Amino acid sequence: MTEGSANRSTQPASIQTVQALRGLVHLLCVIAITVWALFEWPLPWPGILAGAGFLVLSVLIWALFLSPRPVLRTDRFGQGLVELLLIAGALGALLGLGTPWPVAILFGIAAAVLGYVAGARR
Repeated sequence: MTEGSANRSTQPASIQTVQALRGLVHLLCVIAITVWALFEWPLPWPGILAGAGFLVLSVLIWALFLSPRPVLRTDRFGQGLVELLLIAGALGALLGLGTPWPVAILFGIAAAVLGYVAGARR
């Protein structure tokens, strides 16, 4: 058993639930950014290349700073800043896709609060 899996099994269920919801929100952020990039440029080639490029970029940023085992470890303030930038990118993408602004704002607030709660519990 690795050190990471031993820590996860000893965490209370509420912390695991918050971390799972945070991961789902991050996935929704990456999907929103990718879909926006795909449809912002004309299809087929500029749109496909932009969608793939933004997908790779957002997953790379997530993997470097926000994953459960980040490649580049920062303090919680740096990690919070990167998380807020990812959420802001998704919020802008949702607005760019034509989502009503109250829905996009509520998503951004919920994502930021969930990130704060998850960061405070670690």
